[in-house]
Amino acid sequence: MAVEQQLRETRPGAGTPAAEQPGLGRVGVLTGTSALVLLATSLVLVSGWHLTQGTSAVGAGDLLRWAIGDDTSRTGDILLGSRVPRLAAGIAVGFALGVAGALFQSLARNALASPDTLAVTGGAYLAVTAVAAFGLAVPLWASGLTAFVGGITAAALVLGLAGGAGTSTTRLVLAGSAVALALQAATSTLLILFAEETTSLFAWGSGSLSQLGLDAFQQAAPVVVVATGGALLMARRLDLLGMGDDTAAVLGVPVRTTRAVGTVLAVLLTAASVTLAGPIGFVGLFAPVVVRLVGGVVPALNRHAVLIPAAGLMGAFVVVLADALLRAFLGADEAISIPTGITTTIAGALVMIVLARRSRDSGPAKEPPAARIGVRSRLRFVVVLAIVVVAAAGVTLLGLLGGDTWLRTGDIGLWLSDEGSPLVRFALDERAPRVAAAVLGGAALALSGSLVQATCRNPLAEPGILGITGGAGVGAVFVVTGSVTAAPSGNAVLLGAIVGALVSFGLVYGLAWRHGLDADRLLLIGIGTWYGAASLTTYLLVRSNPWDTPRIYTWLSGTTYGRTFDSVVPVAIVLVLALPLAWLVRRELDLLALDEDTPRLVGVGLERVRLLVLLVGALLAATSVAAVGVVGFVGLVAPHMARALVGGRHARSVPVAVLLGAVLLGAADLIGRTVIAPAQVPAGLVVALIGAPYFVYLLARSRA
Repeated sequence: MAVEQQLRETRPGAGTPAAEQPGLGRVGVLTGTSALVLLATSLVLVSGWHLTQGTSAVGAGDLLRWAIGDDTSRTGDILLGSRVPRLAAGIAVGFALGVAGALFQSLARNALASPDTLAVTGGAYLAVTAVAAFGLAVPLWASGLTAFVGGITAAALVLGLAGGAGTSTTRLVLAGSAVALALQAATSTLLILFAEETTSLFAWGSGSLSQLGLDAFQQAAPVVVVATGGALLMARRLDLLGMGDDTAAVLGVPVRTTRAVGTVLAVLLTAASVTLAGPIGFVGLFAPVVVRLVGGVVPALNRHAVLIPAAGLMGAFVVVLADALLRAFLGADEAISIPTGITTTIAGALVMIVLARRSRDSGPAKEPPAARIGVRSRLRFVVVLAIVVVAAAGVTLLGLLGGDTWLRTGDIGLWLSDEGSPLVRFALDERAPRVAAAVLGGAALALSGSLVQATCRNPLAEPGILGITGGAGVGAVFVVTGSVTAAPSGNAVLLGAIVGALVSFGLVYGLAWRHGLDADRLLLIGIGTWYGAASLTTYLLVRSNPWDTPRIYTWLSGTTYGRTFDSVVPVAIVLVLALPLAWLVRRELDLLALDEDTPRLVGVGLERVRLLVLLVGALLAATSVAAVGVVGFVGLVAPHMARALVGGRHARSVPVAVLLGAVLLGAADLIGRTVIAPAQVPAGLVVALIGAPYFVYLLARSRA
C-alpha cells in the first residue's frame, strides 16, 4: 500500500499533487522552514543535555564555565575525547538513517519501507562481520564500501523478491524480514565460528555510539552530506513519483533512473551509519513516519524538499534522545554496555505496530503456485508418507551414529542393552537426547507452522514471523539471565519460554483484533513484535554475565547441545496432545485456508477456531524453544513442502509436514555436529542457511 493511502486518515491532502495541495505556496514554505528550525532547535537542546551525561563528574555548570573560557579543570579534554565524538556519531547516524528511510518510503510508496525492513542493515552488518571474521584489515573508507556492497545487495534482493517498489505492505515486509532472518543467521554463524575475531561485534551489532575519537565521524560526515544533497536534488521527482509511476512518467520523470539513484543514495547513507556506529535499528522507519504524520498539520512537510531534511533532523533527535535517556535512567557506567540500537528498535517496533493497526487492508501476499495445489491421489499420499517415515527413521539413526567419532549400528544395540565400551556409552548418552530434541522440536515447529499458515491464509508465514518464538526466547533468556543460581533448571526455562510465547501471542492477537482479525494485520504486528522481542533479548544478553553470553547466544541460535531427556519430554507431551487436535479440526483448517466467508457460511465459529489453533501453535513453538532454542524456517518450509507433495488437505499435509520438520531439524543437527567436528554449528543456523534459499525460491515463484 502506498504511503499516501496508509496515512490518508491522518494526513489530509496526501496523494494530491504538490501544486494543488493547500498551504504549499509561500505560507507552506515558511511553515516548513519554521518546522525545520523547530526540529534543529530541539536537536540542539537535547544535544546539550546529552553532553552532560557521562561517567565523569562533569555537569551543566562545568560545561557552561568551559564554554565561556573559565574552566580550570579537564572538562575540555573529557568533552573532546569522549562526549563530543559520541554526540557527533549519534547526530550523523540518526540524520543518515532518517534521510535513508524517507527515500526508501517514497521510492517504494510504502510507509513500512526502511533500511531494516528492506534488510539493508542486515546486509551491511553481514559484510562487515565477514571482513572481521576472516581477519582482513581494511581502512575505514573500505569498511564503508564493504557495508555499502552488502546493503545494496540485500536491498536489491528484497525488492526483487517482493515484486519491485510499490508492492503490498505485507509482501514487502515479509520479504525483507525473511531475508533479514537469513542474513542474521549467516552473521550469527560467523560470530560463533570466529568468536575471537568478532567478539567486539556482538554489542556493536545492535548499534553502539561509543567512539575512540572524531576520525570516524570526519570520514562519514562528508558522505552523509553529499548523499543528502543528492536526495534534495531529486526532491521534485520524488514529489511527482508519489502520484504514481504512470503519472510521473507522463510528467517527464525517468521512473527507473529515479528509483535506482534514490536506492543507491539510501543504501550509501545506511552504509555510512553502519560503518560509524553499527546497525542502529528502526530509526529509518520511525523518523520519516513521524514527519509524515506531522505533515497533516504542517502541509509543507509533504514536499520532499522539506521532508528529507526534516526526517534527517528527526532521526538525529531520536538517536541522541534515546542515548541520553539510556544513560540518564541506567547510569552512565551501566549504559556503556547497552547498545543504543536496542532503544530505537523497540521504539520503531511500536511505530510499526501502530501503523499496522491504522492501515487498511494492504492486500494478501501472492501465494506460490504450490500453495494452490489441490488434492493429490491417495496412492501418492501413501507413498510420500512411507518415504518421509523412512527418512525420519534414517535421520534419527544417523544422528545417533554421527559426531566427532562415528559409531556402528551394533554399538546402538549394545548401548540399548546397557553394554559396550564406556566411550560408546558416553557418546550415545550425550547424542540420544540431542537427536530426540532435534527430531521432536522440528516436528513441533512444523505442526505449529501448518496451523499458523492455515489461520493466516499465507504460506509464507511461520511462528517466528508472528513473534511467538521471539517471545518464547525472551522468556527463556529472562529466566537464564535472572537466575540466582549458576544454571537454572530445565523446568524453569520451559516455564519462562511458555509464558513468553503466550504473552507475545496475546499481545499480537489482541493488537491485531479490530472488528475481527485481519490476516495481513496479524502478520505485520507479529513482525513488529518479533523485532521488539529480539531487542529485548539482546538487552538481557548484554546485561548478563559476559562469560555466559556466548553460551546463551548459541542457544538462541538454535542448538541441541547439552540437552537431556527431561527437556524433551514437554515437547513430546504437547505433540501427543496437539496431533489429535489437528486431526479433529482438519476440516476447519481447510476452510480457514480458503477465505473469511466460507467458514461462516458453513457454520464454523471462525474466531473461536482461529484462537484455539493459534494458541496450540504458540504452545508448540514455546516447548520447541525450550528444547532446541530459537529455530526459524522449519515452521515455514516443512508445511509448504508437504502441500507441494500431497496437496492442500490438512488431513494429509499435516502428518507429512510433521515428519518433514523432524527430518529437517534432525539433519541440520547432524550436519552442525559433523561438518566441522569437533567444533559445532548450531542446528538453527544450519536450518536457516538451508531454508533461506528455499524461501527465496518461494517468493520468486509468487511474483505474479
